[in-house]
Amino acid sequence: MLAVIFLLLSYGLWQSANFKEIAAGVAIFLFGMLLLEQGFKNFTGGILERILSYSTNRLWKSLLFGIVSTTLMQSSSLVSILTISFLSAGLLQLVQGIGIIFGANLGTTTGAWLVAGLGLKVDIAAYAMPMLIFGVILSLQKAKTAKGLGTILTGLGFLFLGIAYMKEGFEAFRTTLDLSQYAMGGWRGLLAFTGIGIVATIIMQSSHASLILTITALAAGQITYENALALAIGANIGTTITAVLGAMGANQAGRQLAGAHLIFNSVTGIIAILFIEQFGQWVNYFSDQLNIAPDNYTLKLAVFHTLFNLTGVILMLPLISVLVKFLNWLIPERTNQVARAKYLHQATEDYPATALEAIYKETHHLFHNAFEIIAHGLNLHRTVILSNYNLKQWVNENTEKIEIDVDQRYEERVKEIYSEIIEFSAKVEKHMELSQLKRLADLRAANRDIVEAIKDIEQLQENMAFYINNHNAIIRQEYNRLRYLVGEILRAVYAIEGFEKTKPDYEEKLSEALLSLDHFRIEMEKNDIFNNGQLDHFIRHRQISSRMATSLMNDSAYAYNIAHKLIRMAKILYAHQGTPAVMVSNEMSLDDQEIKRWVSQNSVSK
Repeated sequence: MLAVIFLLLSYGLWQSANFKEIAAGVAIFLFGMLLLEQGFKNFTGGILERILSYSTNRLWKSLLFGIVSTTLMQSSSLVSILTISFLSAGLLQLVQGIGIIFGANLGTTTGAWLVAGLGLKVDIAAYAMPMLIFGVILSLQKAKTAKGLGTILTGLGFLFLGIAYMKEGFEAFRTTLDLSQYAMGGWRGLLAFTGIGIVATIIMQSSHASLILTITALAAGQITYENALALAIGANIGTTITAVLGAMGANQAGRQLAGAHLIFNSVTGIIAILFIEQFGQWVNYFSDQLNIAPDNYTLKLAVFHTLFNLTGVILMLPLISVLVKFLNWLIPERTNQVARAKYLHQATEDYPATALEAIYKETHHLFHNAFEIIAHGLNLHRTVILSNYNLKQWVNENTEKIEIDVDQRYEERVKEIYSEIIEFSAKVEKHMELSQLKRLADLRAANRDIVEAIKDIEQLQENMAFYINNHNAIIRQEYNRLRYLVGEILRAVYAIEGFEKTKPDYEEKLSEALLSLDHFRIEMEKNDIFNNGQLDHFIRHRQISSRMATSLMNDSAYAYNIAHKLIRMAKILYAHQGTPAVMVSNEMSLDDQEIKRWVSQNSVSK
């Protein structure tokens, strides 16, 4: 396909100097689009994500976010790809994503208004030159914000310059070739030029570019108004290919959003084709109301483009819940015997803050899967841990062995996710700043703690199952104490999951919960039977055998390692959910030496 395009372009460039000017204009315009997208990517390092969290919690807000962001970026394709990446990272729900896509379709109509209303009436190239000059200077700066702003200005400069070249190229064609002689009327022309619009947009990967090309050709009289309407419909349908391609590296939600984009634009396009005469009448009516001259076809094209997109939004908005159900049926979640990562996808790799959020959510996913293995390895039921039941009483009363192959469950539920986290983090770290790299290192450490906790459970499991049913009451009591301690930590960690972020006391509760984890560390230090002399007491008074003592000493170390790793993992994960105040309170936690000193001093005082 690329070879065919190159051959056709080469022939056109050889045959016509005017075509050369138009082609150069399209190329400069597309290069400007690339720079504009790259410039806005510099501002996705947390800024856009924070705006997103406040701007999409209602459907109407999602719609407005789509309109505003597309108007600013002048690229519905970029907004679609960003939305898919946010959805893949779990920052958005599907309904919110669909709202943004609907808004993006409305936002993209502003480009047609700007070019038709202003770009064709002034020397737009004159505005391009200062943008290019200042843009390039800013692009050379080291500061990320200045560099991003410079890239945006440079991109806008090239956009304007490309439009100027296209405009001049089509006007020059008037003296040598009249493309309007290839005009087609009726349904045949409508369908043919819609198809041309789709193909042109797929090739250029930009509905904005194909629409601007249509407007400049229409202004030069090289295409008819009717054929221009069809090209605009085709551009609207063709732009979905970018979202579809972007969704190939996304999860179920990302693929569903691309499906929603395709359905919305296709349905909107079909409606515009079927009711083209009615839309023509509405365009004339609104043009009269806006004092647009009857022969100002470029502005009338902008009116048409806005009208049929607005009609699509009005018709589809009440059907979003039906659309979501249909997409859940059409694109179900892939089920694998081996658990795979849910949030790590190619769509998020170019956006460091979004990639970090994806790794953060994936770490939660890993912990949820590990939770089952750790609990069952201790012969504890998850439902008991997550309930309000007296855990100490339950542990002493229930010693039934839970059959679980820890190694097999690790292979099925954890190993692949952990491998994907490591691989993904290696890919995204090259785009990150120092503060983001530190956060990434913390998340890697949290994942390693989860995996190592499972390895310790594997070592502990066999003796745990044996000794909680032993005839010796002392050894039963000690192993049940270990079960209780780790079970209480699992319960405390999961309790933090249940805190509602929308509640006004969320930050206070989170700070208290993180600090309270030190209580378990103190209890672990106080009850370390090797250091507090309890193990020697058991042996000296022949309350347990030497074999039991060896097992208990080793297994206590495994249990305390598990506890330490779960607490450290929780502090990494949950501290970064809150404000800087929460992180400061987390940093106030006692270190290991302070814990030992505190326990020692209190033991002496007693």
